[in-house]
Amino acid sequence: MPANLDEIDEQLVRALHEDGRASYETLARRVGLARSTTQARVQRLLTDGGLRLVGAIHPAVFGLHQLGHVIVETDGPALPVADRIAALAEVSFVTTTAGRFAVTAELRTADMDSFARGLARVQAVPGVRAVRTMTYLRIWKDPYFPPGPLDSPGPLAHTELDAADHALLAHLRVDGRASFTDLAGVTGLSPGATRARVLRLLDSGVLHVGALVRLTPLRRTHTTGFAVDVQGDSDPVARTIAALDEIDCFATGVGWCNGIGTVRAGSLDDVLATLERLRALPGVRTVEAWTHLRAIKEESHPALPLAGNPSG
Repeated sequence: MPANLDEIDEQLVRALHEDGRASYETLARRVGLARSTTQARVQRLLTDGGLRLVGAIHPAVFGLHQLGHVIVETDGPALPVADRIAALAEVSFVTTTAGRFAVTAELRTADMDSFARGLARVQAVPGVRAVRTMTYLRIWKDPYFPPGPLDSPGPLAHTELDAADHALLAHLRVDGRASFTDLAGVTGLSPGATRARVLRLLDSGVLHVGALVRLTPLRRTHTTGFAVDVQGDSDPVARTIAALDEIDCFATGVGWCNGIGTVRAGSLDDVLATLERLRALPGVRTVEAWTHLRAIKEESHPALPLAGNPSG
């Protein structure tokens, strides 16, 4: 277990959140350290700090166009309920929480009809008392997901994927910072051709490589979920929220609230300060928050298929 993260570590995590394949030279310029020192810090975070650099694949690649967030109130213990929900094929992410919402989950499906069927299966899990749902319209920030609207066909409108592309996506989903030489080995292409393929996937929005640090052993890291209700147009509020360094992810949509997000901060004081900034934003009516305690299922786990992918 490493020592507590300092401000430079936090800056590196934020930079890698934006671009998980950023060069060490670029990272060094951002934090003001030598390249060798920066590389050593990143390697320490990767090996001892629970940091993962993963490739987030746009769900449209798998024919998934309907995503949403579900919060669950339970009768009795939450862990058995969370385990049963995590076993559902439509579910990509499950956590247990502190607060009146014992379990949170994310569903990914092909369309609204299949989303409704998946939600019905969540509601039928023994121990589920009540659920509330928000279906996503736009992802503003998320290490699991390339930012942008959830329109169809999305990033695939002008991007045709072949076997080499799918091999790259499968490898980068596990190791987002793999070298072009290593990636060439899984595609059968030259490193130069492989580099061009990866850049095309990144530029098109099919792939985003970012830092995944939620619910890890990183010390001083607190992960808090929140829901906001907004008066009027939610886009200006969403842009401001997503720009905050402490915001790990944020999505807007329709349902029981206007937006769902996560705060990742180094202390409870920082969490409180961030929530207070959210409450003070013009247009924000209410902010409700809960603490994530344990990740029961994470879509990015390399052993798991993407939720809702019938071929996975």
